[in-house]
Amino acid sequence: MPHVAFVPLTGLRVGEAEMLSFGMSLPGLRERGQALGELPALGLLTLAGMLGEEWSCSYHPSASTSTLVADIVATSPDVVAVSALTASVDEAYQLCDALRLSAIPTAIGGLHATVLPSEAAKHADAVCVGDGEAVWPEILADILSNTLKPRYQASKPFDLSQSPIPRFDLLPPKTVPRWTIQTQRGCPWACEFCGASRLLGPARFKPPEHIDRELGALRRFDKTPWIELADDNTLAGRDDSMELLRAIEKHSVRYFTESDWRIGENPELVRALARSGCVQALVGIESLAFQYAGMGRKDAQLTRIMQAIDVIQDHGIVVNGCFIVGADGETNESLDRLATFISDSRLAEVQITVQTPFPGTSLYRRLQKQGRLLDRSWSYYNLFDVVYEPNILTVQELELGLRRILSEVFSATENRKRKRLRYQIWRSHPGWMYNAK
Repeated sequence: MPHVAFVPLTGLRVGEAEMLSFGMSLPGLRERGQALGELPALGLLTLAGMLGEEWSCSYHPSASTSTLVADIVATSPDVVAVSALTASVDEAYQLCDALRLSAIPTAIGGLHATVLPSEAAKHADAVCVGDGEAVWPEILADILSNTLKPRYQASKPFDLSQSPIPRFDLLPPKTVPRWTIQTQRGCPWACEFCGASRLLGPARFKPPEHIDRELGALRRFDKTPWIELADDNTLAGRDDSMELLRAIEKHSVRYFTESDWRIGENPELVRALARSGCVQALVGIESLAFQYAGMGRKDAQLTRIMQAIDVIQDHGIVVNGCFIVGADGETNESLDRLATFISDSRLAEVQITVQTPFPGTSLYRRLQKQGRLLDRSWSYYNLFDVVYEPNILTVQELELGLRRILSEVFSATENRKRKRLRYQIWRSHPGWMYNAK
């Protein structure tokens, strides 16, 4: 029986040892980093769901890196499917190189491989460009006929209504703190810094009845699942948001998602979002120093954004305000202003990252054209290390400024304040008793 070994190289990475040590000393950052690292790799689980009965498979999370090659070789795979982020792609290349020594074919996919397929082809035997689901059947057929090609690219974006049910059974339930499902792919906006909005094609949506089936399958493995939606911007651009939320509500789940602050200007939608089990939402506020190009309707006055966030939290949904530091125009004064703004705000959770010009984004092309990209490996493209020359601050000033604002925003006092606020907000959630357990 032919066999596929699936290897996800995901989770939080930090290049600078000093930055890593610093971040791990801040409980708020450490906890979120651990949560991200434990999320199942939905893309590979979905490809596993497309395998026919003639195929067997194994799943090798990157947590087992010390014995990863040996573990994979022991399964005698006919192909190893590798998924990697930009920050982990060098690890993926090393893995592919090691497997090549054992004459084991590898196929690599993901956003980075999609943008830089020629680079990826130096290490992997096959490169998937774009949506993996669109070319996976062809890759499998070519493996069986020993005619694997160096590159596979779909002629059009994959129709999410044709998505298979992910192979949740590959994940031991007791070791999964958060499950993942996806209700849409892409985003109607095209923010300059975003590596997810358009690289795999236009914004697309799964039908509500498909989400209903996926949640039904998931609950066979976990009766009270805690879910993180692997969406780029849930509800943005969707015509049937209420129908989707009713489909989720049927399953009595709790979930975290990423969405647009504008949902707060539609109280009926927010009420439905809360009823469906949403208890946390990440909302991109982005920068107090710079208005990014391509933000679409996300771009608005800060007062209006915060009023919408108040509405969301008043309905029992904790908002994680997402900020990017280091954009053009950033100064030490603007960093201090951001720290004060966050401290004075009612945000119950906060995420702060440094501007990162991922390959394929408009931001990457602009900084490359301006000669401002630093000579650093891909492992530094991780949202916490600086990989470009700021236009006002020096690189060192921005690095020190980021650490200063992180230490202030994630201090013990600020963490306790936000923790109290989170429980106050959740007490107004329609599923409070369930959420409190």
